[in-house]
Amino acid sequence: MRCRTYRYRLHPTLRQTQALTRQLRYQCELYNAALEERKGAWNWEKRSVTYFDQCKTLTGLIDVRPEVLSSGVTLCRGTLKRLDGAFASFYRRVGTGENPGFPRFKWTRRWDSLEWQDRSGWTVKGAERRLRLLGIGEVKMNYHRPLTGVPKAITVKREGAKWWVNVRCVDVPASLLAPTGREVGVDLGVVNLVALSDGELIEGSRFAARSSERLANAQRRLAKKQRGSDRRSRQVQEVARLHRKVRQQRMNAAHQLSRRLVNEFDLIVLEDLKITPMVARPRVKPDPRNPSDFLANGAAKKAVLNRSIHDAGRGQLRSLLSYKAESAGRTVVVVNPRHTSLTCYQCGHVDQKNRVIQAVFRCCSCGHEDHADSNAALNILRAGRARLASASDGPNLPTTPSNLTRWACSVTTVSSLPAF
Repeated sequence: MRCRTYRYRLHPTLRQTQALTRQLRYQCELYNAALEERKGAWNWEKRSVTYFDQCKTLTGLIDVRPEVLSSGVTLCRGTLKRLDGAFASFYRRVGTGENPGFPRFKWTRRWDSLEWQDRSGWTVKGAERRLRLLGIGEVKMNYHRPLTGVPKAITVKREGAKWWVNVRCVDVPASLLAPTGREVGVDLGVVNLVALSDGELIEGSRFAARSSERLANAQRRLAKKQRGSDRRSRQVQEVARLHRKVRQQRMNAAHQLSRRLVNEFDLIVLEDLKITPMVARPRVKPDPRNPSDFLANGAAKKAVLNRSIHDAGRGQLRSLLSYKAESAGRTVVVVNPRHTSLTCYQCGHVDQKNRVIQAVFRCCSCGHEDHADSNAALNILRAGRARLASASDGPNLPTTPSNLTRWACSVTTVSSLPAF
């Protein structure tokens, strides 16, 4: 079952905005009360409270807090489902040994979304460009593209002074593209956002770096404002607006690049980069001669590199490529990136000395010279072809250095195998 989410801009009136804001406050209060119930039941009675137990108590709110149910019980169930998801993520992290992060109480100013988990309480009127919400009214919507599939749930979100709605649909039909007969390996970098195996280098726009001066000035002005004042509230909104702009610019660039790759290539091979370990802080180095002092560990330089990695949006690009390739009938293969930047594409020689200069690859064995990222992209493509051939039990593997074949078989993700 293929699922898609469609995002539209809402234009509520003043009264509708006030009603939506009140519901945000009510649902935040409900979330905190449900969290307190779960914590209290376990601390005092050693009893677990489930999502279904809390849904049964919603009918009692009609006598105590009828305004909470003014937009229907579906909205309240969506809030309780959100809390249940937070606990499910907490237990998952405990099981995997990660930092658990117990669910916390929410601040009203940070509660910016309302969720309807089923089709009750809302209706999308595409012909009239309206979104009907129970207890709110018919909100004007920028219906710029039609929905496909079956709408199942929505999320209304406030971003600054703007309102948006995300409509989640199921049974979305595929939009298959005609085969092109082309394949590409993609190397994700920092200086160059993407290096393709055909030799093309796509430089990243570095939106966060370009906006760093404006963000720094806005944050300095925010630090000078008195807490609790109206001026500080307005400056908080200004800082949030600048951050949203950077995020939207990065998302727009990732959408354009992913659409281009899906339209032009039948097979797209990516490297399986682990972003979280890459942006981890360097370990502290105590000074053996002075236990109260520490040695330099390069934390300042690593912080600059971490910002560049985050600014590149590698995980975002991979996610967009995956779902667009699935809908278009393309193939996405993810392989282990180990030694792909140190291996010569011509002879398969692996040596750290092949990368004497950051952007230049010069093989110490055969003398092959190429751009370092382009050479890595060629190795990634060859590893993806080897893994795809072995996964489909096809003919003999292509002529490939044995080390690349071994790396390719270690990690892989294959989606939407097309008929070439």
